[in-house]
Amino acid sequence: MNDKSETIIIGGGQAGLATSYHLKQRGREHIILEQAAQAGNAWRNDRWDSFTLLTPNWAFRLPGAEYQGDQPHGYMPRDEIVSRFEQYVERYHFPIRYQARVTSIKKEVNGQGYRVATGDTLLRAKNVVVATGLYQQPKIPSFSAHLSTNITQIHSGQYRTPGSLPDGAVLVVGSAQSGCQIAEELYQSGRKVYLCVGSSGRVPRRYRGKDVYDWLYLSGFLDRKVDQLPSPKAKFAGSLHVSGRDGGRTLNLHQFAKDGVVLLGHLENALENRIWLAPDLNENLAKTDKTEAEIVKLIDGYIVQAGLDAPAEKLPELRAGVAVQEIAELDLRSAGITTIIWAIGYRFDFSLVNLPVVDRDGYPLQKRGLTDYPGLFFVGIPWLYKLKSSLLVGVGEDAEYIASVIAASAS
Repeated sequence: MNDKSETIIIGGGQAGLATSYHLKQRGREHIILEQAAQAGNAWRNDRWDSFTLLTPNWAFRLPGAEYQGDQPHGYMPRDEIVSRFEQYVERYHFPIRYQARVTSIKKEVNGQGYRVATGDTLLRAKNVVVATGLYQQPKIPSFSAHLSTNITQIHSGQYRTPGSLPDGAVLVVGSAQSGCQIAEELYQSGRKVYLCVGSSGRVPRRYRGKDVYDWLYLSGFLDRKVDQLPSPKAKFAGSLHVSGRDGGRTLNLHQFAKDGVVLLGHLENALENRIWLAPDLNENLAKTDKTEAEIVKLIDGYIVQAGLDAPAEKLPELRAGVAVQEIAELDLRSAGITTIIWAIGYRFDFSLVNLPVVDRDGYPLQKRGLTDYPGLFFVGIPWLYKLKSSLLVGVGEDAEYIASVIAASAS
């Protein structure tokens, strides 16, 4: 079966839908191929029950469906996010083909356009927009296979509630957004929690009268471009940890330690009921503290530069995390640990594109989404163009740019 379209968008998440919106606004024919049964699959099926947006509601800026409710400074719960995606699809009648998993993208033999394979279907298009995002395959270390079968292991995307886990203590591996939020929910539910700490930074939920994301938006922090990064590797840094639950609050690892969470260095190896840990807990806590100090300094500088009236504020300085002795190895059975939650992120894989379009890290070679192959684009990836390129507050800008390039090439 053959099918032709001017443009094929691969992925029905926020990036794919935003691109479709802007193509529809320009009257350009296209289809979206989504491997799941519904759009917005990551929000629907890869988030726990109590999940909320980390950014304020005003930052929900899907083009044509920007937040206009009465709680712009609230934090939308998961079910409302999913509902808004459903309404978005229904309102604009996006041309989505569900359960269409793309297996390959190849250049046409004559060099004009692309062939996109989905199962036994072959589609052809002048343009292809890859909008699958950077978070595709749950990351779990190979040595996890050497752990005792008596220990339940899940990725953070599979976690739902404390009650869904076996009785006993929980080891959370990873302290970026997901790891910290899950660890907090678990210990507040009464679970004993052990947390392997990485180098992801902390930000205060509120500072000098505003949400931290208000300041990051106003100061231009979210508009930083990829060429401003200290190194190409910097775009893979873990996300800042902060919470939108219960009206929003700061997540501080030192407070976790004060509340009884056992903080550990990063996990290096495991065998049966024993794990080995790197002696880098204090180093990682220092990095976390440094991030907050740098963000606060940036905000203070912006307030002075803009001449704003925002009363000075001194944040609490907690040190409980560095007051504990670092643990080199741990017996899981003795600690009562029955579950490990791997919260160390996702791997990305663009091998479905049968062209040399990625660098040594596997990250797409592109400039604001445009590749060296005419008609082949990427959208919805962190640092595609700016820090906010993969966020709800910024994905629409890149999607509009890609759509404008496609429309211009058709004229």
